[in-house]
Amino acid sequence: MLVNTHQQSTLTDVAAHRLAQSIVTGELAQGQKLNEAELAERFGMGRGPLREALRQLEGMRLVKRIPNAGARVVVLDRKTLSDLYAVREALEGMACRIAADQMTDEEISQLSILLDRHEAQINEQGGKVYAQSEGDLDFHFQIVRGSRNQMLMDLLGSEQYQLLRMCRYRTSRNAQRTGPALQQHRQIVGALAQRDGELAEMLMRRHIQGAWLSISEMIDKEEA
Repeated sequence: MLVNTHQQSTLTDVAAHRLAQSIVTGELAQGQKLNEAELAERFGMGRGPLREALRQLEGMRLVKRIPNAGARVVVLDRKTLSDLYAVREALEGMACRIAADQMTDEEISQLSILLDRHEAQINEQGGKVYAQSEGDLDFHFQIVRGSRNQMLMDLLGSEQYQLLRMCRYRTSRNAQRTGPALQQHRQIVGALAQRDGELAEMLMRRHIQGAWLSISEMIDKEEA
């Protein structure tokens, strides 16, 4: 049976999304060797789309191919995370400042509604988890998109997006961070509503600094 190019692309995209989600959530562990035959059987995928999906995940930096050792899930060590959060702080802070000028009143209002949904989800989880879904349900993604800056959208919304989600997923399971994170998100929306770009940037930078501190403490405990 022949598979046309469009079908192949669609199958590859589906495979890439499923594998990315499994890596982000830790279902596929950091450093885990990715055996194509095992993954194809596990996820019910063809070897062709799976192989192409793994190449896509390399581009997302979720997968690292090691010479003579095959593909493995990326390992987010302290140095990698430190570098990533430094970039997040700078770029998302900038995006927030620009968004204060570029976002419409309706878009900012929708952010508040989104946070109400997040709060309901947190309450459903007993206040222990604050895990955001992709795209339209992702607070940070919405602000980056609201900046209308294509360079920032490419850097934060495409090239680094799944890697950022992987990092954020770790802090989402920290019950002590759940309440403060939501409150900080609401403060950021308040600054956007006031069209105060300087305040919005400062609040976003502080928010991301807090997330890095939380992850750093988690690493300390894991290494102890």
